[in-house]
Amino acid sequence: MKERSARSWFFLFFFVSGFYSLIYEVVWLRLAMAQFGVNTALVALFLSSFMAGLGSYAAGRRFGGTQSPGAASALRFYAATEAAVAVFGAAVPSLLSFGRFFLNGAGSSWNSSSYYFASGAWILGALIVPCVCMGAAVPLAVAALRTSFPETSRGAFSALYLANVLGAAFGALASAFVFIELFGLRGTLRLATVLNAATAVAIAGLSLRIDRVPRSLRPPSAAVSAPAARGRRILGLLFLTGCAGMALEVIWSRVFSAYLGTFVYTFAGILSLYLAATFAGAQAYRARAADAARRREIPWPLIGLAGAATLLWIDPRLPLSLRSIGAGLTRLSLSVVPFCAALGFVTPMLVDEYSGGDPRRVGTAYAVNVMGAIAGPLLAGFALLPFLRERWALLVVLSPFFILGTRPSAREKMRLLPLLAAALLAVVTHDFENGWRRKTVRRDATATVVAVDADQYRNKRLFINGIGTTTLSPTTKVMVHLPLLLSPRPPRSGLVICFGMGTSFRSMMSWGIATTVVELVPSVPKMIGVFHKDGPELLRSPSARVVIDDGRRFLERSRDSFDVIVVDPPPPEEAAGSSLLYSREFYALARRRLAPGGILQQWHMGEDPATLASVARALRQEFAYVRVFGAIEGRGFHFLASDSPIADVPASVLARRLPPKAERDLLEWGPYGDARQQLGAILSRELPLDELLRAYPSVPALDDDRPFNEYFFLRRELARR
Repeated sequence: MKERSARSWFFLFFFVSGFYSLIYEVVWLRLAMAQFGVNTALVALFLSSFMAGLGSYAAGRRFGGTQSPGAASALRFYAATEAAVAVFGAAVPSLLSFGRFFLNGAGSSWNSSSYYFASGAWILGALIVPCVCMGAAVPLAVAALRTSFPETSRGAFSALYLANVLGAAFGALASAFVFIELFGLRGTLRLATVLNAATAVAIAGLSLRIDRVPRSLRPPSAAVSAPAARGRRILGLLFLTGCAGMALEVIWSRVFSAYLGTFVYTFAGILSLYLAATFAGAQAYRARAADAARRREIPWPLIGLAGAATLLWIDPRLPLSLRSIGAGLTRLSLSVVPFCAALGFVTPMLVDEYSGGDPRRVGTAYAVNVMGAIAGPLLAGFALLPFLRERWALLVVLSPFFILGTRPSAREKMRLLPLLAAALLAVVTHDFENGWRRKTVRRDATATVVAVDADQYRNKRLFINGIGTTTLSPTTKVMVHLPLLLSPRPPRSGLVICFGMGTSFRSMMSWGIATTVVELVPSVPKMIGVFHKDGPELLRSPSARVVIDDGRRFLERSRDSFDVIVVDPPPPEEAAGSSLLYSREFYALARRRLAPGGILQQWHMGEDPATLASVARALRQEFAYVRVFGAIEGRGFHFLASDSPIADVPASVLARRLPPKAERDLLEWGPYGDARQQLGAILSRELPLDELLRAYPSVPALDDDRPFNEYFFLRRELARR
């Protein structure tokens, strides 16, 4: 086979593998969240598991050295690893589902911490085999190129890296913007598996055609690698580039949510921009790969300054609209592109220099880089962001770049000026937290939480990673009082999922019943004193229980039953992961935790009528009885769902059921001064459920496989045409 043709095949294989690998990552992560909960620690463990391409080291050892097998043999092993990825990749959903059932079968023996570690270990076990096989592809492909075309194998890694990154960028965009909306999560996974299997077959076919170079003709000196001392330094630099790139991705995701929102498309855009910039840098390296002397002069402090420029682009004082998606993408691009392009340039350069085309050394270099990529999210998410402001966490990650120098004569010049520029940026720039004077800020591994105090209760605000989540509103009181009043018997216990400002929790406590509230972000309940003076005292009440966990995961593990369950997911209704609190599967869990005659209250903003119909259809399919009421302030809807009839009771009767403290709570912020009038206004806003469903007869019930509210790009674009 001709060399150009063979190298084109390798480029295609790595492009396609990058494409379906990102599809695997997106779908597996979402399935893991559905099975075990939306928990930051578990997400970090998932990402670390996915990056665990340490199998590349073992594959590199197997095919390194002068006695390594030929190209055909390396390709057969390469095909086998791709086939293993397809087999185990298709099995991951079943493994995750079985893990949930297995752990819940022993539910009474797990406390929250032990369940977390057990579920995290299960996710790791489900992913490790396909991920290790993915990592093994690199040295196997390099081995095949080296034995067939030893004179051109020195830059083999950079060429394959280029193709893989380009495919990954397209995979991130295609999965988020097209495939999941059209085919659902499992249909998209089947598509990735088909592409994966086809790639394995094509590689096996190539192994039958590629030229076999006799062992006696294979030049043992084809690989010229770095000396031992410099080799150790290169491995350290590869760990740094992997760690810094992934750590900054976590930090960028947090600081840019204030400008771009929390949509799945936002994350897909960040990931695609990250990969596209990496591709551009790798392409620039490939274009200059022949200049070996220039390759070694890496301006590390300037790369650090490129990352520190994020401090400038997140400054809200820039003349860029804070609410414009275009302006947000501009800010993001100016932060991500220069730094990631630089990493895309230096990473393949370092691997090529360390390995000299030796697949054994390629495997070692790639494994060290992946180890850095595993450490990066853990460093940012658990060691820096919970304790440091985002700007300082970013500078800590970048500090090694300012320390590094290339030539002794240029060291001070290269180090001092970028360092001074970064220090100046840290001093003169502002970020989201500078926008308010009377504020309380708390940080944890999940989020940065800002509570804004004000003299008027309506002006108090709560921000989570820069996103305004709720306000002090009578609607959040109605969420609790309405189902408690319609309960067929005096309620004894209630559950609130999503704490927010604590209004719904406070309203439920006004009934004097045992109240459990579940909140994902540990810092949020601690802010209740900013919004309610009696909040800290209520939290200390023996009737109150605050659980820091994912709401769905709590329902899965809990064995308690509740007379009322109140669900108020934070806005926007299209937020990434929000469908897990609106889906049929979630409602099935909630139904099992309701006491006989118990009522679920689901709040929905109703900004998208099609999504509203999808939620209504999911409730109808899981509950025998569903009633819908418009919000007392005119925006949003209260769904009440139960397996028992929900009585139609006049407002005057309901008003007499209110305990005195609950009545005061209901009327605290109006809009009426009398309980009978306020309840009458609520009941008058009832809507027929069938009316919501008839308006959108083709809209499916929202479920885990088709998160209708989150993936809307195609249907909205088609509606505009």
